[in-house]
Amino acid sequence: MMLSPDRLDQSWTQADTMNLQCGSTSVKRGAREDEAPCSLVHAPSLNKEERRRRRRATTKYRSAHATRERVRVVAFNVAFTELRRLLPTLPPDKKLSKIEILRLAICYISYLKHVLDV
Repeated sequence: MMLSPDRLDQSWTQADTMNLQCGSTSVKRGAREDEAPCSLVHAPSLNKEERRRRRRATTKYRSAHATRERVRVVAFNVAFTELRRLLPTLPPDKKLSKIEILRLAICYISYLKHVLDV
């Protein structure tokens, strides 16, 4: 299909206002010749969820997230260890699962409340 010169100018004007797509990555029109033909650019047409997904796909983000998760898990385990130390059991060094620690804590709190009420 041939475009008349005035329609051709109109189509380029429309293309100037948006990013052109090249495969799965977007490219801005007028990129330098020494750059890769499909360099990544921020496409304004992406919604918030798509931008979040792309950001989370980066190695730097995943590495930082894994580090934060390890710190969170360590803090979680320290809290369970401290709670476990406060609970009376026989033998005192008995290994308990997290759910057993929570259930024992609930029972112990109920017992202490009962002792205070009496």
